[in-house]
Amino acid sequence: YIVLGILYESFIHPLTILTGLPSAVLGALVALRLAGMDLSVIAVIGILMLIGIVKKNGIMMIDVALELRREGMSPLESIHKACLMRFRPIMMTTLAALMGTIPIALGTGASAELRQPLGVAVVGGLVASQALTLFVTPVIYVYMEHFSGWLVGLWPKRRDKQPPAEAVDQPSLFEGGEALQGAPQKAAAE
Repeated sequence: YIVLGILYESFIHPLTILTGLPSAVLGALVALRLAGMDLSVIAVIGILMLIGIVKKNGIMMIDVALELRREGMSPLESIHKACLMRFRPIMMTTLAALMGTIPIALGTGASAELRQPLGVAVVGGLVASQALTLFVTPVIYVYMEHFSGWLVGLWPKRRDKQPPAEAVDQPSLFEGGEALQGAPQKAAAE
């Protein structure tokens, strides 16, 4: 959250990006339960891998939406266009991760029992989060944008501060590339 907050200079957008994580973790836990596996250290490693993939999918979508917002689009238009633009890359990364972990989840052979919870956690979490992220994240983005606009409206507008009177009356330090230290004497002598 902190890294995303620094990246986007916002408290709200990292929350929007991370909204897909609960569904991913829940999907991983349900998949482990359905497969009859315990939550082992290897399964937790799979959940950590899953968090990285799901977070990246959210970043791809929200980053484009924020760029479109800077160009002047409304929140609804920007997230709609971002979803259309980033649908294929998000699906490709998710399918690539699924294709890589399905053999681990179905694996047989030496020490396959050790690696299976990792594969099951990633596959279950990706399936659940993919279905929900494409629908939930855009809705949360629109609501968070409206919420952030409401929050900004609560604070009084800053007034441009006037410089102190002493600073306005003082001559600048340089004039025409020369220091003003001897300038009053030169002007009086001429």
